Amino acid sequence: MAATRLIALHANKGKTIARSLSDRTDYAKNPDKTEKGELVTGYQCDPFTVDEEFMLTKRKYEQITGRHQRRDVIAYQIRQSFKPGEITPEEANRLGRELALRFTKGKFTFIVATHTDRAHIHNHIVFNSTSLDGTRKFKNFWFSGLALQRLSDLVCLENSLSVIEAKPIGEREKRTEYPTRTSIRDIICRDIDRILQKKPKDFETVLFQLQQLGYEIKRGKHVSVKGGNQKRFVRLSSLPEGYREAEIRAAISGEAKHEGRPHPRLERSFNLLIDIQSKLQSKGQGFKRWATVYNLKQMSKTLLFLRDNKIDSVDHLNVLATEKQEQRDRLLFSIQAAEKRLAEIAALKTQIINYSKTRPIYEAYRKAGYSKSFLEEHRKEITIHKAAKAAFDEVGIKKLPKVKELSLEYEQVLEAKKAAYAEYRQVKKETQEYWIAQRNIASLYAAEYEADEERQRREEKKQR
Repeated sequence: MAATRLIALHANKGKTIARSLSDRTDYAKNPDKTEKGELVTGYQCDPFTVDEEFMLTKRKYEQITGRHQRRDVIAYQIRQSFKPGEITPEEANRLGRELALRFTKGKFTFIVATHTDRAHIHNHIVFNSTSLDGTRKFKNFWFSGLALQRLSDLVCLENSLSVIEAKPIGEREKRTEYPTRTSIRDIICRDIDRILQKKPKDFETVLFQLQQLGYEIKRGKHVSVKGGNQKRFVRLSSLPEGYREAEIRAAISGEAKHEGRPHPRLERSFNLLIDIQSKLQSKGQGFKRWATVYNLKQMSKTLLFLRDNKIDSVDHLNVLATEKQEQRDRLLFSIQAAEKRLAEIAALKTQIINYSKTRPIYEAYRKAGYSKSFLEEHRKEITIHKAAKAAFDEVGIKKLPKVKELSLEYEQVLEAKKAAYAEYRQVKKETQEYWIAQRNIASLYAAEYEADEERQRREEKKQR
């Protein structure tokens, strides 16, 4: 997890630009905070002479462009603070360099100084306000801080670190409902169900099988068990009905039937920071198997997409994906309807023009008593006129519309189609992002399920 901040560094009052740069970079390179300078690295510069190299680039800028320093912004600083205990200083320095390279696109000189004097490891990244080639200045665009934080989150996720889920103050609320959790007693009952399915010969065999599963047994007036993740022993007499010692003995002897509690596989709902991030940061067999097939960077982008859209469960994701697909289909249908209408208007305009041009000849043909010789002489015009009249009859047109009105309608339909198509392209892209998110999450959980089932099969094989 890393919190970031972009700060514009100004020239100090009463000091030159060179002196101000020296003061800023000296603070970042403080040997007492950077393990005697071992945690200071540079890009396209020597950390020991970084202030002088910054000045050389600024002079180069003046020579190339003929412009002088107007604003007092001499450099920019990125502060990147990591969660205590989550990262080593060397790794933090490497991630700071990667963040700076991607944010500046490698076009600006910078140094990365990792400070270890606080409980949290943090980077001071100072980059020049003038580009390497001396042709332009860094443009501190609107919402650059948010863009920087998003890029930092992406770098952290790609390196199996946690990220901060930011929420506006107005959306923060006290939790009143909590997700169902699997208790220690539920786990013990599940393991007892598995053992009883194998029809043990006596109660001692049950206890022996529990020991094989990693439980510690304490005998006495009440039999108690403690698993590897338990802090205290749990008495069998405190378990739900059907799992107490007397009831287990009765089930083994056949005096009673053990029904067993249902242990359904819960629908996978996830919290953005707690569930998926914990799986991305884990290095279990399920994750390793998943990572060999799927791109971790792609999953990191998907996680940021879910966070930006405030999606906190699989059900929510599926609903939004369905709505987005329906919106895409509606837009596609409207585009197809517009294309059909445009084709109809174009064909109708052609028929009206043909009808008008050949009408005098057809009227003369009719006045000639439909003469065969007249027909042979003007067969082409008469055929075109009849085809136009047949087309009008087919669509049920009694009064011909004006070509000018059709042209106006054509322009309106065409504009509506262009607007719908622009929206369709955006919605189609968003729909694909939802589909990618669904596929990536499904693949991640599928790998975990397979790993759980494989571990269960190995445990059962050992017990046989």
